[in-house]
Amino acid sequence: MEMKPIIGLILGDASGVGPEIIAKLAANGFYKEHCRPVVLGDARILEMGAKASGVTVPMEIIGSISEATWENRIPVLDQKNQDPSTVAYGTLTKENGKVTLDLLKLATDLFKAKEIHGFCFGPLNKSAMIEAGCAFESEHHYLAHLFEHTAPFGEINHVDNLWTTRTTSHIPIKEVSENLTENKIFRAMTLAHETLKAAGIENPRLGVAALNPHGGEHGKCGREEIDVIEPTIRKANEEGIHAMGPYPSDILFIKAFRGDFDGVVTMYHDQGQIALKLKGFDQGITIAGGLPAPIVTCAHGTAYDIAGKGIVKTSAFENAVKMASRMAVHSVL
Repeated sequence: MEMKPIIGLILGDASGVGPEIIAKLAANGFYKEHCRPVVLGDARILEMGAKASGVTVPMEIIGSISEATWENRIPVLDQKNQDPSTVAYGTLTKENGKVTLDLLKLATDLFKAKEIHGFCFGPLNKSAMIEAGCAFESEHHYLAHLFEHTAPFGEINHVDNLWTTRTTSHIPIKEVSENLTENKIFRAMTLAHETLKAAGIENPRLGVAALNPHGGEHGKCGREEIDVIEPTIRKANEEGIHAMGPYPSDILFIKAFRGDFDGVVTMYHDQGQIALKLKGFDQGITIAGGLPAPIVTCAHGTAYDIAGKGIVKTSAFENAVKMASRMAVHSVL
């Protein structure tokens, strides 16, 4: 245990499945194989998750990270900030959002103080965070604000040893083309390149998606490939980024899943998400690419519809913990 990274585990939105997932994995001893875990949140919420899952979680209540011993109990940095009697499963509340924001700040502060080496968070609810006063569009933007981070950052998705990032994200499809610039595409390539290197891949191979059907057919079916994407790929290679393409969307992931690339850069949200979720919906994770800390979560959401029933699968969060630990070993320790 001594040489493993210390990874913070944020319980996530208390009305969702996060506390159940974290409790299940604490009960079966999963964490000790990969890291020295510390639960960040209210010990009563972890107990609530354990009860829903039908497991027992031996806890070590601590007031600081330095007090953790990891001797057959999971350390809980108990915040005493959420009474489970006020939590209703499957319900979006401002209170849950406030706790989420506070715990993300706590984890960030602990990383800055070099008390933890990275963190994973259970599924969050963006709407609850916004109701609680979050001025940012996502947890990734909020984290960048907390870290005072101005370099490129964004979501990196990972399934089955394939990493993807996207040039545009949460915008209407009709606005995608006008938002494809060399700067934005190069930013996505750089983000993928640096994140994969932080995970121990020395020279990542990136496959880059085309935008138009058949890759634009040499301009007959769109010019974005000729005017923007291809010049950016050339620039990336000149800068030492091993980028290939652009490849039409309907063959890009065939090549990717057979191992031709380590990562894929897509032009818009669903171009990559459909492929990844078909490949492994219960396995996918989201990495906060570009930020100073290893920060990872499961790609699925709060699953309000099954929260409290004890039936949620833990495989995606297992992969999140493995990845955060792996990145911490390569880039922090």
